[in-house]
Amino acid sequence: MNEIVISARNLTKHYRVGGGTLAGQGKVVRAVDGVTLDIRERETFALVGESGCGKTTLGRIMLRLQEPSGGQISYRGQDITALDDAGMRALRKKLQIVFQDPYASLNPRMRIEDILAEPLRTHGYGSAEVIRDRCAELLDMVGLRHTYLRNYPHQFSGGQRQRIGIARALANKPDFVVCDESVSALDVSIQAQVLNLLSDLQDELKLTYFFITHDLSVVRQFADRVGVMFLGRLVEVGRTEDIFAGPLHPYTMLLISAVPRADPRQRTRERPLMTGEIPSPMNLPPGCRFHTRCPFAKDICRTHDPDLQDMGQGRAVACHFPLNS
Repeated sequence: MNEIVISARNLTKHYRVGGGTLAGQGKVVRAVDGVTLDIRERETFALVGESGCGKTTLGRIMLRLQEPSGGQISYRGQDITALDDAGMRALRKKLQIVFQDPYASLNPRMRIEDILAEPLRTHGYGSAEVIRDRCAELLDMVGLRHTYLRNYPHQFSGGQRQRIGIARALANKPDFVVCDESVSALDVSIQAQVLNLLSDLQDELKLTYFFITHDLSVVRQFADRVGVMFLGRLVEVGRTEDIFAGPLHPYTMLLISAVPRADPRQRTRERPLMTGEIPSPMNLPPGCRFHTRCPFAKDICRTHDPDLQDMGQGRAVACHFPLNS
């Protein structure tokens, strides 16, 4: 079994909002609330869930781009939760991110060469000539001509800009990359090209991906394992093929049932629908936080919040009455 690259233990991120600045005032938003997971070398771990469930916050905390409220983050066995600025600066070469919006993530006033060279200069990659050669190599790796180095971001399409964003993330040869909705802003045909590129780069460079998305059709073709998140908590984890073949959590089942189907015969079949309102993250319901929308909720679900339980064969679920078990 491959080595664990990054792990989280009981990771939390809570925000206090409204009501003034004094301690105890306002309400608490539990953006990430007790997440524990391991991501292994060279795997693609996809994190899925509706908007506002805490996916992006978790990804940023894993990289220490935001500070956790509690819990522990480890990189290859080293606790990095309280690592100082100098320690994190050295580690950032190994931990990188590809952002969602290819239009907003590139400085419009900088040439592509300067965008790619900036992280290389920050980490003392080498002389100006060595850095220039590395920038040309990076463009070649993502399928763009090195002659584009003198161009500006506005001269590229969305797909090309995202390739440049990927090249920038790979500049210092990381081994763990967070892809935060990295293809969601692209047309479907361009999405496929970028996903193929990410897959090829993973094989070539032995990368590990933490792939954040709301699109389960992308997850099915790209991820090795899936974590399903709802209102700050993981409710199900498992291998991609197992999750799609037989989801254990009602929320997972409803997310999968909402994926558009190409087969006209399947479209005519009745599919379960998610009902009720999403609870406010500032006013979570007692018990299981999904019970207000769950078609299978019973009395215990309204009073007791289930923990994430190991179900064997690499699967875990937070549900009092798991499906297909």
